[in-house]
Amino acid sequence: MTADAPHPATTATTASTATTAARATDRPGDASPFTLGLLLRQAHWRAAAVMSEALRPLGIELRHFAVLIVLVDRGPTVQRDLAAATGTDKAGIMRVVDDLERKGLAVRKSVPGDRRVRAVEITPQGIELFDAAHAGAAAPAESLVAGLKPGEPEQLTDLLTRFAYPAADGEA
Repeated sequence: MTADAPHPATTATTASTATTAARATDRPGDASPFTLGLLLRQAHWRAAAVMSEALRPLGIELRHFAVLIVLVDRGPTVQRDLAAATGTDKAGIMRVVDDLERKGLAVRKSVPGDRRVRAVEITPQGIELFDAAHAGAAAPAESLVAGLKPGEPEQLTDLLTRFAYPAADGEA
């Protein structure tokens, strides 16, 4: 068989495969099984860009703010749990915590009973920055949902919450 000739097993499916592949987009009405993932990725990129810009004047990035959110929510948290909660690997979380410590926004403290484990705790300066970030993000967050109808931002948040945390859906 030559390099230019199609494989016999794929010849019959070439037309339907090309049609399916052409629909693998994030355009409205696309029936591809990849559409939801592509739309979520686009939505994430848009929201991340807007929120990153809101955080820039405060001197932090989204990865820093993600850790601050966990610390405010959970209190002092060991680094491995911070990594899991933020979807960061061990090396990445260490870099983020190093950055937060340098900025005076968090501190590492020993955990009683285990000299090897360190818990990360938000500082009063970190709480101030956390509050300032929320105040500064209000207008950009509104701009993200400006094209939605009344009630749709809340509906979107509800749907995404149930999508991201499926176990929570059955608990209610």
